[in-house]
Amino acid sequence: MQQLDDILKALAAALAAEGPAVDFGDEVTTVSLPAHPEAAVVVRTSGSTGRPKAVVLSAEALAASSLATAEELRAEGQWLLALPLQYVAGVQVLIRSLYAGTRPWAMDLDQSFTPEAFVTAADELTDPIRLTSLVPTQLARLLEDPTEDVLRVLRRFHAILLGGAAVAPGLLARARELSVNVVTTYGSAETSGGCVYNGRPLDGVDVRLVDGRVHLGGPTLADGYLDDPEATWDAFIELDGERFFRTSDLGELLPDGTLRVTGRVDDVINSGGSKVSALDVQHALEALDGVAQAFVGGIPSAEWGQSVAAAVVLSPGARWEAGELAEALRAGFGPLRPRHVSLWGSLPLLPNGKVDRQAILGRLRDEHGGK
Repeated sequence: MQQLDDILKALAAALAAEGPAVDFGDEVTTVSLPAHPEAAVVVRTSGSTGRPKAVVLSAEALAASSLATAEELRAEGQWLLALPLQYVAGVQVLIRSLYAGTRPWAMDLDQSFTPEAFVTAADELTDPIRLTSLVPTQLARLLEDPTEDVLRVLRRFHAILLGGAAVAPGLLARARELSVNVVTTYGSAETSGGCVYNGRPLDGVDVRLVDGRVHLGGPTLADGYLDDPEATWDAFIELDGERFFRTSDLGELLPDGTLRVTGRVDDVINSGGSKVSALDVQHALEALDGVAQAFVGGIPSAEWGQSVAAAVVLSPGARWEAGELAEALRAGFGPLRPRHVSLWGSLPLLPNGKVDRQAILGRLRDEHGGK
């Protein structure tokens, strides 16, 4: 990684409108964007569903996000950077640090994420209030068989923001059982990162459902996509005179106002004319004892149109067979239980720690051949 101090200096200048925008691409560079005079940062979407897009974020949007986060957490402190800077969650660690006037500390992100490396980095923090952002895969790795040192540093954090992917209920329960303060976040690069915490929108954020699809509005919205007006017009729309980002997620608002994300628009699997949420099936698999992680998606089927397929990673010592896992879901899903289950040693990941959906679906299609 480039020198953190140089990046922070350039980022501070961009946020204060005293320097060019900072483009967090493969290498962190500065860039002049005449078409976006308020731009402070350019970040990439994860690319988990296709080609990554370059998202333009203004200083105003980033400041609104940072302030709302501090108010929600009731704290500003020292952040540990444990995510790549190519993605908004990593960039936000630096931005929140700058607004808080604290010095972030970075893990060695050139190496793979390990509990040992996390403990080493966390022990370098000096502020009484400590914060970090993780993705579920990282937290699962930390809590799989935690040492005393892992639990010590995790419990020392005032809050651990957890986002970037659906969180298995069992993982949340495990964290809370071990007295680790996890705050789930929902959002994207287009909303300056997480804008819904523990199911509730941050101050100023507006959540609406249109035909079940989640729309997010408020002061944290991006200007749009760099050099891609067509994608910008498609994703950022107006509802009742207010600008919203149209997500790719489906959700429901519970009676207490909490947002529950139920899956992705493209995750609804239509098998033989019946529909099922891939996320519901995934959560059911991950609720089984001995299942560490699962991914569920639809693959082409000559007979059914789509078949429900699952890639499953077992915990050490678990003795499930693939057919047994499918059978265990019979009562809950009947014919919409997974028809194809593959047991893998791990799920392929993108650089930001999210599962690589395209790679997994491609491998499932190759394994099961459209049957």
